Amino acid sequence: MTTAAPEVRAADPVKRRRSKLALRNTLLGWSFILPNFLGFAILTLVPVVTLFYMSLTNWNVFGKADFIGLANFQRLLGDGSFQVSFWNTIYYAALHIPLTIVASLGLALLLNNKLRGVAFFRTAAFFPYITSIVAIAVVWNLLFSPDYGPINQILRAIGLENPPGWLTSNEWAMPAVVIVSTWRDMGYYMILFLAGLQTVPRELYEAARVDGANAWQRFRNVTIPCLRPTMFFVTVMLTINSFKIFDLILVMTDGGPGQSTLVISQFIYRKGFEESQFGYASAAAVALFFLCIVVTIIQFFWNKRRSS
Repeated sequence: MTTAAPEVRAADPVKRRRSKLALRNTLLGWSFILPNFLGFAILTLVPVVTLFYMSLTNWNVFGKADFIGLANFQRLLGDGSFQVSFWNTIYYAALHIPLTIVASLGLALLLNNKLRGVAFFRTAAFFPYITSIVAIAVVWNLLFSPDYGPINQILRAIGLENPPGWLTSNEWAMPAVVIVSTWRDMGYYMILFLAGLQTVPRELYEAARVDGANAWQRFRNVTIPCLRPTMFFVTVMLTINSFKIFDLILVMTDGGPGQSTLVISQFIYRKGFEESQFGYASAAAVALFFLCIVVTIIQFFWNKRRSS
């Protein structure tokens, strides 16, 4: 008993130093995490929680928020404008997602080669993504002008007598917006695909060439499988951004002509900021949130199934 006591006393300072070191490391870690967490909590978490509560109320900012339960969601189901905006959003996403993937992947494959001036062409392809939405919309509105726009003049020059009305046509307004959106976004997703292509081992291409695989077979059996994680990330990001499309449509068409380009985000904007129906607009925002969640979960399961 007398010999064990000094050992215990000697071990106590070591434990205290270790506990102080662990506490210091914990506080140091929290000092790095806390600013970001506070920003997330104040700017994202609190507004989202408030949004869910507001969707269950009747509130026009100036009066008291009256709790009405699921009445706003029942109203959404019978609202013709919301139904139009829902299907327009699906229509836009169904066109924009595959077109942007094909265009951005094609650019990435082309600019992944050792070409003279490849850095310039990569920058030029990415430049539209950082250009002002207003500037893009104004320029493309001029290009799509039915009577004086260069696009229709070119179509008439090649023999098309009645070119589309584009932004003045109910049928062609959404495809025109998709063209502009694809042109703007493909540079950003090209960068992501380029990053993915840089990780593909050169040895796989060399082995495929030795086995007699042509360019299409190398692309199908080497490039696409190696790009699967990048493709999944791009698809998820494109899907979410497509469902949230707002600014480009607001400036180019303002939801018109009629309601042919009205999307859910603009429906929310109109109900909230133009008509001051913030409770009803919040319910539409919650519906858009769950739409994004459901589609993203489906994509996760589909990707997991393909990977297995």
